[in-house]
Amino acid sequence: MGRSLEPLLTPEQIESRLNLWPGLDGGTATLINLSENHTFRIDTPDGRAHILRVHRPGYHTRQGIESELAWLDALYRDAGLPTITSIPGKNGNALQYVHFPETGIATFAVLFAFEEGQNAEELDDLVPLFADLGRLSAICHRHAEAWQPPAFFKRPVWDDNAILNPDGPWGNWRETSGVTPEILTLLTRLERRLRDDLAAYGREKQRFGLIHADMRLANLLVHKGETRLIDFDDCGFGWFAYDFAAALSFFEDDPRVPELKATWLEAYRKERTFSAVDEAALDTNLLLRRMALLAWIGSHAETSLAQSCQPDFAENTAKMAEVYLTAR
Repeated sequence: MGRSLEPLLTPEQIESRLNLWPGLDGGTATLINLSENHTFRIDTPDGRAHILRVHRPGYHTRQGIESELAWLDALYRDAGLPTITSIPGKNGNALQYVHFPETGIATFAVLFAFEEGQNAEELDDLVPLFADLGRLSAICHRHAEAWQPPAFFKRPVWDDNAILNPDGPWGNWRETSGVTPEILTLLTRLERRLRDDLAAYGREKQRFGLIHADMRLANLLVHKGETRLIDFDDCGFGWFAYDFAAALSFFEDDPRVPELKATWLEAYRKERTFSAVDEAALDTNLLLRRMALLAWIGSHAETSLAQSCQPDFAENTAKMAEVYLTAR
């Protein structure tokens, strides 16, 4: 499921469309991230900054993006959660459909307020961060369990089929570089076990619902002691335990994981019930997330993040699988 991730849009092309939003005329665009989407920082002559997310064509529908924004608004309004704020265009809509005739691209874009803070990837001590993440996860899940979404609401489902099937949205883990025949055999056993364990765990309302789905360090800002979630682009329906697993993305085998898990659990349980059965599902979701990342690395091989992980990611995933299969 390879995708070309070379920059399709230049800062100059973005700058030519800034007149869609009030107050951005004369702004300067700087590409700060390229993954599923283009993310630009917009600096205006009067010293203000904004973040513009230009969506990958075909990744999310208008309905899907509007659903994401609806949950963001509801989390802020109903739960007081510190989230990012979208800024409407001149037509009053937060979601803009932008044409770039010179490239043949037409896609969606959302402008967000710029948030001050330190990227969580730069932190040395992750224990306080995981206390914050436990609390924030519980607040999100408690809200999701009680919230009645609008009739148009539609978001992806991040379950074992979406992640493990060959035609999953993040690609086919079997085709990722480093998946040798021996590793393929082992991970196929893991896949069967994960499916069985998740089926036994079930999808009751207190376990499965609307989740952020990508609370990894790169999607967190820390400012004056407050942790803020800055990217809900992959929010959807999954096991609540998956939000913990996503927080450990790309370092699931780190020796600090047991301490971070204990910290997350303690903070989570101060806000919302999380049973011993739910706790046991954390490890299952951790392996499920790891398999999702294995697929993502294979289908996004052009990105610097995937290239930095590729040399031993499949091998280390196999080592984690051996531990999981032996322990259960």
